[in-house]
Amino acid sequence: MKKFLMVSVMFFVFSFAVIPVLAEDVSNTVVVPVKTTTADKIACVRTAIAARESAIASAVATHAQAIHDAYATRANELSGAYSNSNVKAVQAGVKVSWADFKKSTKAATAKWKTNRNAAWSTFRAATKACKSPVGVTDSANSGSELSGQ
Repeated sequence: MKKFLMVSVMFFVFSFAVIPVLAEDVSNTVVVPVKTTTADKIACVRTAIAARESAIASAVATHAQAIHDAYATRANELSGAYSNSNVKAVQAGVKVSWADFKKSTKAATAKWKTNRNAAWSTFRAATKACKSPVGVTDSANSGSELSGQ
């Protein structure tokens, strides 16, 4: 769904440049190259940033929910483990609950990193297509993004 949203936004942005060209009847016209102003290029970057930030916000919410669910499951499993009166059953239940927790948090972190990287890759491709002036994008700050812990 997120990829579809990102592709849809990118299609929408680039359609403004392509559709008018395709709609023209060039048989009786002289083709004059359209110059894109710096303001247009900056607006293009702004649109790309909005799409990136939306994708990252969605990825953060998904990650937070997955971590919340991992903690809730761990609490439930630990409660079940400690409801036993046998030491070996308690130990086995505790071991399983912590293993499940580790697996869940690891998967959540991996998904976060995949979604974050996809958002930034889509953004970089979009800003490259914008042909923005040097120094307009904030790609240098991508290392400041949370690592997912």
